[in-house]
Amino acid sequence: MSAAPDEAAAAAGVGDAAEVDAFAARIFQQVLDGMEALAVYVGDRLGLYRVLASGDALSIDEFARRTGMHPRYAREWLEQQAVSGILTAQDDGDVVRFRLPGAHAEVLADERSLAYTSPAARMLVAAASRLPELLEAYRGGGGVSWEQFGADARDAQGDMNRPWFERALGAALAGVPAVHEVLSRAGARLADVGCGHGWSTIALARAYPGAEVLGVDVDAPSLQAARLHAAGMPAVSFRLAAGEDLADLAGTRQNGRLDAAFIFEALHDMPDPVGVLRAIRDAVKDDGVVVVMDEAVADRFAPDGDEIDRIMYAYSLFICLPDSMSTPESVATGTVMRPATLDAYARAAGFSGTEVLPIDGFAAFRFYRLLV
Repeated sequence: MSAAPDEAAAAAGVGDAAEVDAFAARIFQQVLDGMEALAVYVGDRLGLYRVLASGDALSIDEFARRTGMHPRYAREWLEQQAVSGILTAQDDGDVVRFRLPGAHAEVLADERSLAYTSPAARMLVAAASRLPELLEAYRGGGGVSWEQFGADARDAQGDMNRPWFERALGAALAGVPAVHEVLSRAGARLADVGCGHGWSTIALARAYPGAEVLGVDVDAPSLQAARLHAAGMPAVSFRLAAGEDLADLAGTRQNGRLDAAFIFEALHDMPDPVGVLRAIRDAVKDDGVVVVMDEAVADRFAPDGDEIDRIMYAYSLFICLPDSMSTPESVATGTVMRPATLDAYARAAGFSGTEVLPIDGFAAFRFYRLLV
């Protein structure tokens, strides 16, 4: 007996016409979104949004003069931004003037706003620029290091997290008494492992001015930026080293153990998370606190995951997992570190478990306390 028409079409790889059209439209939209994100990258990296953030309505020639952009490229970029709905365009008959609405300016040019999002386009470009190496890694099991991703990835990470650390971290920690009391100790010694550009280290020092804060990272250019950001803050210092060496770096044998240690959005990148957590367990006092802030992904995998899981899988595929796998014998966690995975790492490192802290609405992050 022959198969029904629908079954035969499915076997031949032919889908329902409406489903095919809908999925083709989805892929087209994703490509369109990606291309428009590249145009956001141009505006971000060339400082075009900062010029437009004044609110002035500029002609093409005025914009070109203010930005130093070639007039022909200026015209194309301005028109593209208007067509995509980022800029408004007013045609008075003789000349078209372009303006960046205030709400859009906050998202694209206000580096202190919690809505500041334009640096995300740099992460996209950082990944795209390494696609040949990524393809090779996918086949052979190697990796692409954070150093290879370069300034776009490094700066994007620092700039995206900066407003959250500067404006929200102090209040978030102060709202958890068990953490706040430890950080408020006279002469408290804190460590920020995987500190990157140092904005989290600086935020801790500002929120707890009686503390001494050490930032640790393996990326030298990030630490160079961190030292510039923390200029004039004597209670803040930075060291180029792996988290596994924390006890020696902090001088716990000479100066006593630390009161607290933090890892902000970095544990999932580390090739040996258990080794790092074990070093932290040894370096921090038994009555101290250890806090890990990482992605607020779902508790378990599901094919109908939300946008947080979707973006974290994308970051993992193109940035975090290849970075981790660039180190031999990495455990290869990836960006999507589920709560159970972190709990297993913590227990293997000598902690008794983890608890989720009552800190909500802090971007797409979740705060954990590791229990002694």
